[in-house]
Amino acid sequence: MIETLSALFVTFVVSIATIKILLPLAPQIGLVDLPNARKKHDGAIPLIGGISIYTGVLIASTFFLEQSQLFNLYFISSALLVFIGTMDDIYDLKVAPRLIFQGLVATIMVFGAGIYIHDFGNIFMTGNVDIGSYGMLFTILACIACINAYNMIDGIDGLAGSMSIVTIASVAILTFLNDTTADLLLPMILIVATIPYLFYNVSTRNPRGKKIFMGDAGSMFIGLTVIWLLVVGTQETYIGKPSFNAVTALWIIAIPIMDMLAIMIRRVVNGDSPFKADNGHIHHLLLRIGMKSRKALWNISTLSIAFALIGILGEYKNVHESIMLIAFLCILSIYCLVSIFAWRFVEHKDRNLLASK
Repeated sequence: MIETLSALFVTFVVSIATIKILLPLAPQIGLVDLPNARKKHDGAIPLIGGISIYTGVLIASTFFLEQSQLFNLYFISSALLVFIGTMDDIYDLKVAPRLIFQGLVATIMVFGAGIYIHDFGNIFMTGNVDIGSYGMLFTILACIACINAYNMIDGIDGLAGSMSIVTIASVAILTFLNDTTADLLLPMILIVATIPYLFYNVSTRNPRGKKIFMGDAGSMFIGLTVIWLLVVGTQETYIGKPSFNAVTALWIIAIPIMDMLAIMIRRVVNGDSPFKADNGHIHHLLLRIGMKSRKALWNISTLSIAFALIGILGEYKNVHESIMLIAFLCILSIYCLVSIFAWRFVEHKDRNLLASK
């Protein structure tokens, strides 16, 4: 217990110290987010939240977690993403170099760490669906998708951080329920490392002029962390047996995945690139219908918690995997339809407003 508390204390202190050190440096190196047509915040906001989270996790893990090849490769992969994310935050990189780096870290997971998604469980009531070595390609694509899902959801204060805490806490709960000997220190460190960022990003007690954003470095690091934890949690690897079903993973990352799929489907249907930036994400739509940013955060977070609880309860009550999958696909379909309808509604409203001027 003392060692755990010490690890969490070090995590918290290092994360805060990193923020305080980088706050005056960020404007000097261009690591700031400037307002534009899509970003309505005031002034230049330092994009240092992700770096602070990663630094806190790295330092605490180095001193308090048992070192292994798996952890070392995770932190190497994370460092690569934090680096390219920071470069993107400074220089606004094109899509191609970001995808190349994301694919690179995905191959480190698959071929370096030797972990990948291949066993989907009994999702069709015909026995376990195992795609074998094809799972390597699937995992690379899933890794890129998860990284971009958390990158896309990072659109209002506190949202990406809240989504990550919901998912990581859910992984910890599921792991504990199925394996009481499991080491939950890494998820706890990840959650604690995010708290200082949320204070500087969301809290009304934060002194004015010291607000920070997570940045692409942070959202991509969170996305990689989530997919890494989910692969380890749902697949049998050399470090242990799976802690929960693969379909349960969908429920605990429901909002980021649903939002990404819905917006990419809409873009393709409209003849646009699926990577084209716009204001059609769930948080944008809620803001455009008149909801305040803080209320949108609470509503989306509450919905995410509800989905995660469905997944956890389904796992705990041994609800058949096929039923959990069908239920998720039904909700995903409804989400996509509502999202597309809401987008058309706000676009129609905007056109009418322009026509009336």
